[in-house]
Amino acid sequence: MSIDTKDAAMDREAPEAEEPLPSDLRMARTLWPVLLASAVGLLPFTIFSTYLVPMADEAGSSVAAMGGLRGLGGLAALLVGTALAPFIDRVRKEWAAAGGLVALGASAALGASGDFILLAVFCLLVGASTSVLNPALTAAAADRFGTGKAAGRAATLVTATQSMTAMLAAPVVALPALFWGWEGDLVAVTAASLLLAAVFFARGKNKDGEDTGSEQRLSYLASFKALGAIPGVVPLLLIAMLRTAVFMGYLAYLAAYYDDRFELGPGLFAFVWTLSGASFFVSNLLTGRITNSAEPRIGTERMLGIGLVAALVTVVGFYFTHWLPLALVLTSLHAAGHAVVAACVVSLIVRRCGTLRGSALSVNAAGMSLGVFVGAALGGAGLGLAGYPGIAVAFGALVIVALGAAFLVSRSGSPAEPGQEAGDAPPGRPT
Repeated sequence: MSIDTKDAAMDREAPEAEEPLPSDLRMARTLWPVLLASAVGLLPFTIFSTYLVPMADEAGSSVAAMGGLRGLGGLAALLVGTALAPFIDRVRKEWAAAGGLVALGASAALGASGDFILLAVFCLLVGASTSVLNPALTAAAADRFGTGKAAGRAATLVTATQSMTAMLAAPVVALPALFWGWEGDLVAVTAASLLLAAVFFARGKNKDGEDTGSEQRLSYLASFKALGAIPGVVPLLLIAMLRTAVFMGYLAYLAAYYDDRFELGPGLFAFVWTLSGASFFVSNLLTGRITNSAEPRIGTERMLGIGLVAALVTVVGFYFTHWLPLALVLTSLHAAGHAVVAACVVSLIVRRCGTLRGSALSVNAAGMSLGVFVGAALGGAGLGLAGYPGIAVAFGALVIVALGAAFLVSRSGSPAEPGQEAGDAPPGRPT
């Protein structure tokens, strides 16, 4: 690197010296509507999965047919998330979140009817609304704390809240359903969504009541082109899709594996599921804090690689173990490894994409929806062709590809423009 380039990099970095990272408690107090909305966004499909059988009975449908409707949500999330990605950065993130919450509330109200057709619409609308809601909430959280590591930490708090909700939501929705049924749960989601939508709409205006959205007004296709030009973003999106494919495919067959190999029925398997969820939550929370600290002991890109190596070793080893204690350890470590990768990807997207972070997070969410389908399909193919070793090979191959993408991320450096993370290398310099 030339002396002039080094001087220019130092000039860019000097004004960007970051303040000490706020505490998680302070961030949570500031972001409480965002964190609450991110939890509410997970409830509709949690209710749907928990009460699938009574819903099918109410609709006069089979469980298989009713369960198949869940795929409509993933398809809608993929299509809508990709199509609307450039628009996330054209309006206030709070307004985008408010729109997503209104659609989510409407979908829950339709689902409470118990009609099969309306439940199909419910699944489509939930998928479409969350494809806008989740990236808008994550970007809004980051925007409240600027462009550096505090922004990355704020974004990972949203993902940590979602992972905690996924772990605890089933018992949370089951208790009130004892009094008002699953229909009452969905009505409660409608009420909470609309109240939060009002909060976000109000927060989306400044003190003069004017829209304070992003000044960037790229054309639709130019937004995708600009996003692809940011160093390392395309590999990061690929990593997120592949990681989701591996983890969701692994989870899809986890109960069957424990039942077949260790004879764990649904009751005992619930503890396995809790172990996995708790490991993911704790690891995601800690990784977000460590990688976004003012003086991290390990770089985010390196942490990303470590998480992927852990995911590779544990997913391959898991399917070859016949000792229950070791299987449980690998289950915990595998979830923790994926949580590390998820937190690093979100942090890097937020810190590298600047004013395009909303678009990037929307495309990321759409890619993860695609990953759910890819993971289930490849896992099923591997199981059918070669049993559990086949699943290990299929998922291991995906992680190896993700490791290749992580190498590209580490070689890409960081964008040399205002808003980059303080201390990042200029483009082309390894970090």
